[in-house]
Amino acid sequence: MKTTTCAELKDLLTSGAIVIDVMTPEDYAACHLAGAHNACIYEMVFLDRVAELVPERNTELVLYDATGSRLTAEVAGDRLVQAGYRNVSVLEGGLAALKAAGLPVETGAKPPTDAGRCDGSYLIDAERSSLEWIGRNLNNRHHGTIGVQGGELVLSDGRLTAGSIVLDMTSIQNRDLQDPYWRDLLVSHLKSVDFFAVERFPTASFRLTRWEPESSGPPEAPEGTVIGELTIRGITRPVGFPAIVAPQEDGSIKAHAHFDIDRTLWDAGYGSGKLFERLGMHLVHDLVTLELFILALRK
Repeated sequence: MKTTTCAELKDLLTSGAIVIDVMTPEDYAACHLAGAHNACIYEMVFLDRVAELVPERNTELVLYDATGSRLTAEVAGDRLVQAGYRNVSVLEGGLAALKAAGLPVETGAKPPTDAGRCDGSYLIDAERSSLEWIGRNLNNRHHGTIGVQGGELVLSDGRLTAGSIVLDMTSIQNRDLQDPYWRDLLVSHLKSVDFFAVERFPTASFRLTRWEPESSGPPEAPEGTVIGELTIRGITRPVGFPAIVAPQEDGSIKAHAHFDIDRTLWDAGYGSGKLFERLGMHLVHDLVTLELFILALRK
């Protein structure tokens, strides 16, 4: 992708070039080059928006993002070239370079960015949180959900420092089998002593003991590794998995995690090749994929 420096931009502006800020409308409102237009590359209507702003495909276009250190403006440029725009370049250094070069910018209200603004305790919204599971065997895979009963997330200095979640194992559901007979049969099997012994152990739980932040993660959705203890069938074992915790504009917290567990470590051993022999078609893979979606509201 062709690039443009801030010094070159000054000349391009005098010759009629159009500058497009490809960041979110919120970022654009907070600060942008004076006279620049906004078309957010993250929105599906990006190309439509640019077409409204610049219908003539021969127009000189200069795109910029926040810092020029990611692919944001470059991807936007590639999309425009593929759409038929012939004179597209990306500003080196993005908005940060514009401000450093002293080019005129327009600013507006900017949301607070201090790390501690979201500190506090948040109760997990059971109705709007969910756990999805995938299990596999030689012939197929099945997927479904387990209801969230409740829990809590605690943030300190902008980081997740404590938390817990309780799962309602009696709510196990299958989502892929269409025949009610086979669907109910599978759910009953999962609830039985072969797998999760739900009658004896109606809940499972996770308790967070440590959060290891990922330094390269985006500030608006910090990534890290969750370390804690997972209890299933009354057995507690240490686990660790990647997760994202993102404060929302309405004051809530969203969290997402996607990971595998070896079910046999919690005595859910039915069909395991390392526990039984000559299983044939009854072999069931030991790894179960879990995907957790959490919405938590401030206490």
